[in-house]
Amino acid sequence: MAYTEILYREDGPIAWLTLNRPKDGNMFTPIMCHEIRDCVNDSSRETRTKVLVLSGAGNKFFCIGGRKEGMEDTNLYAGVLPTLEMYEAIDKTQKPVIASVNGFAVGGGNVLQMVCDLTIAKESAIFRQVGPMMGSFDAGYGTWYLEDLVGKKRAKEMWYTNPKLTAEDAREMGLINRVVPDEELEGATRDYALEVAARGSVALASLKASFNARHGGVGGLARLAHDLLLRQYLNSEEAAELSAAFGEKRPPNTDKFGH
Repeated sequence: MAYTEILYREDGPIAWLTLNRPKDGNMFTPIMCHEIRDCVNDSSRETRTKVLVLSGAGNKFFCIGGRKEGMEDTNLYAGVLPTLEMYEAIDKTQKPVIASVNGFAVGGGNVLQMVCDLTIAKESAIFRQVGPMMGSFDAGYGTWYLEDLVGKKRAKEMWYTNPKLTAEDAREMGLINRVVPDEELEGATRDYALEVAARGSVALASLKASFNARHGGVGGLARLAHDLLLRQYLNSEEAAELSAAFGEKRPPNTDKFGH
């Protein structure tokens, strides 16, 4: 698929997705949100790659939020920046997603890295939530997931006072996983992704679904039970006997299952 505001490439088991609007802080637009969503969903449908890496083009910005121009003047979906569709795609894909933060991760950009499963950042990266300074907020992923990562008091402080956090500050408080020298970010990210890719894909998918079941409710449980367990069950002796008995209009042989 051809993209206009993101870049995509495959490197062995690693899929690299890069936000490509560096002259505007790699800020989200409706087009970018939909392209990220579509790219993540397409990646979910292939087995060539095992890990997805998200980063920003250039060396200054990961992402500093979103542009709201060009949408309809309505309170319905057509007038809302479709960030949730993008976050949901990252959250629900079975593949581990690693954020490689190459600069400022502010507002929606910080939420984006939080939604990813793991985050590695260069030393000079900055993390910040600025919504209340601009009269906006994120009442979903940006609050619940932030509280899970850093605790309620720190999460509220990030939203209420909007401090600038260094990468090391972010690592110490649990907001991100790893910090590396600026010049080592790409190589260290690749090593991190290869480390994850060497693990069992089904096991990782099951773990991700298990983590998501807490926040995802019925959808999260369905990802675990339907997406990951149903196919295994349908291939079982129990399912085969029950299906055969139903088709042959006879009682099932219970000696073939339940033990």
